[in-house]
Amino acid sequence: MVDIPHPPVQRTRRPLLYFLVGTLALVGVSAGLRQLRPAAPIVQRNTVWMGTVQRGPLVREVLGPGTLVPEEIRWIAAKVNAQVERVLVRPGAVVTPDTLILELTNSELQLQALEAERQLAQTQAELTHLQASLNSQQLAQQSVVATLESDLADARRRARADEELGKRGFLSELEQAQTLGRAQELSGRLEFENQRLLAQAQGIQAQVTAQRAQIERLRSIAEFRRKEVDGLKLRAGVDGVLQELSLQQGQAVAAGALLAKVVRPDRLKAELRIPEIQAKDVQIGQKASIDTRNGVVAGRVVRIDPAVQGGSVRVDVTLEAALPAGARPDLNVEGTIEIERLPSVVFVGRPASGSPGSRVGLFKLDADGEGAERSNVQLGRSSVKDVEILSGLREGDRVILSDMSQWDEVDHIRLH
Repeated sequence: MVDIPHPPVQRTRRPLLYFLVGTLALVGVSAGLRQLRPAAPIVQRNTVWMGTVQRGPLVREVLGPGTLVPEEIRWIAAKVNAQVERVLVRPGAVVTPDTLILELTNSELQLQALEAERQLAQTQAELTHLQASLNSQQLAQQSVVATLESDLADARRRARADEELGKRGFLSELEQAQTLGRAQELSGRLEFENQRLLAQAQGIQAQVTAQRAQIERLRSIAEFRRKEVDGLKLRAGVDGVLQELSLQQGQAVAAGALLAKVVRPDRLKAELRIPEIQAKDVQIGQKASIDTRNGVVAGRVVRIDPAVQGGSVRVDVTLEAALPAGARPDLNVEGTIEIERLPSVVFVGRPASGSPGSRVGLFKLDADGEGAERSNVQLGRSSVKDVEILSGLREGDRVILSDMSQWDEVDHIRLH
């Protein structure tokens, strides 16, 4: 058997080359796909609010709503329990200090006033009777003293005469001694009665003084009772307008109850409610402007409430100019207080999100204005409409200030 020789088989490497090329291509495509970013979302240009970064002076201000209130308010209160007898003036009427507004009645108070007057009159009559009685006693004592003085004078004359008679031998020593003893007795009695008269005068003065003091006490009580009765007639007390009075005839009122309110409508101030986070920068004396919807009036801060109520602080602003027509108490106004003037800072309009001193992400417009890239911006001090830029933006940059929270997951948007 003869072997037939076969030619050698030549192996080719083309399939392996194709495999390697395909693998490399797949890897390249995959890598390229991973590096591609998702398409930027499109935002309608007319739906966003934009601002341009500026450099220059910045006036820091805070804004708050408020109302106009009178600077002078007089509340008229009931001093005692009473009943409304007459209502003479109604709210809205112009009043003067002597204008009679209300008449009240209280029978018990009126009886007390009459009793006080009676006691005063009785005590005054008792003083008159006491003075007459004491004067009579004093006159009687003076009469006793005068009699003793006369008797003493006679006794002394008799003693001197008896002494002359005794020297001549016409009168015994015993008779002389009796006459001299009589004079000495009368002298002692006179001295005693004079002391008694002095003590009586002092006693009379003390009794009269005590009685007069009692009269003054009762007169004060009577005057107080009269004032209480007069207080049932309530007067305005000041010039102004009667703002509140809702009583009816026959209505009972308690002591201390507020019955009426009188205000000066030409002297008003603004009570503003400033958010507590902004109120920390408000100081007494700062300038303010009050918008009454019918004109703007300049003012100045005069009082800051130390307490926070409902998330805001009440600030009183006195008005330094005449109010426009139509301004009246309880009118709703809006006030702006100037906090500080910064001479030269970088600032932009306040964005919808982000508080002063915080770091926020703002979309900065591209050079062609067709898109916007998110920028990390550090905010500084703020005003009502503007905020200071500390870093992240430069003068001339344009940014979107609207609320862009729905695009928090993207860093680039397109504007259409």
